[in-house]
Amino acid sequence: MDDTAHHTAPHTASWGTAARATLHCLTGCAVGEILGMVIGTALAWGNAPTMALAIALAFVFGYSFTLFGVVRAGLDLRSAVKVALAADTVSIAVMELVDNGIVALTPGAMDAQLSDGLFWAALLGGLAVAFVLTTPVNKWMIGRGKGHAVAHAHH
Repeated sequence: MDDTAHHTAPHTASWGTAARATLHCLTGCAVGEILGMVIGTALAWGNAPTMALAIALAFVFGYSFTLFGVVRAGLDLRSAVKVALAADTVSIAVMELVDNGIVALTPGAMDAQLSDGLFWAALLGGLAVAFVLTTPVNKWMIGRGKGHAVAHAHH
């Protein structure tokens, strides 16, 4: 089989593979999201800057988990950045849209403090729902050789 045929062949996209890819993404997103919300809330920032920080850090940590993995596998930094962007952008964006949407729409969550159960319930509940809704997106993308399929080619 020539190289061209290899790259255009359909990929196997099991639910387990999609769930693992989503869990990988969720881990980076959760670290960044929680850190951003904790920092913004602790510094008494308003809702918009706190959410902006949380989203930015979710992307930073989400990309970095993939970036470190593919660099460890032998890719140079420039190529690794391209792989991380291709592998994670849609997954992180869907996850952040869902999670932040749930937090923003949960009455009182944006005004809750770190010591409030509502703060943690909305944040962690949003991440859980984001995982459930992002897994089919990742399954669809992996099945087309996109998203996490790009990163898995380098492991």
